[in-house]
Amino acid sequence: MPCRSSPTPCVCAGSNCEGGSAIKIGQAATLSGVPAKTIRYYESIGLIAPARRSDSGYRRYERQDIETLRFIRRARRLGFAVPDVAKLLALWRDKARSSSEVKDLANRHLIEIDARIAQLTAMRAALTELVDRCQGDKRPDCPILRDLAEVRTETSG
Repeated sequence: MPCRSSPTPCVCAGSNCEGGSAIKIGQAATLSGVPAKTIRYYESIGLIAPARRSDSGYRRYERQDIETLRFIRRARRLGFAVPDVAKLLALWRDKARSSSEVKDLANRHLIEIDARIAQLTAMRAALTELVDRCQGDKRPDCPILRDLAEVRTETSG
């Protein structure tokens, strides 16, 4: 349900949107879009602070925790590695940060993405060539399998 002051779902229990009551991990997972198992993992590696615990031992999450989890989810969807997400979180929390630090980190990630795209493009071209050479009929001869079995002196792959 949306909060009165925001179109995003409330991060609180019941209808008390103003109070910001703490919620359990299942609801935090639903509201943030991050699975509970992943939330526990992020906590175990120190990407997020350990959740407060209720008297009965349940993890309890506040509005800021949900915002942090959404931030992490978005960064991961953009392909940032966990260590880079940690750096982005630190920059996000540092109100005195320089935006150039954020841009540098994002630009480095773009370079990595471009390298992966180039690698995938080369893989696609090689596989397309093999598929084009294969007759795909009832004969056992197959250039795809022959190529895969060929011994090569490559440095990677």
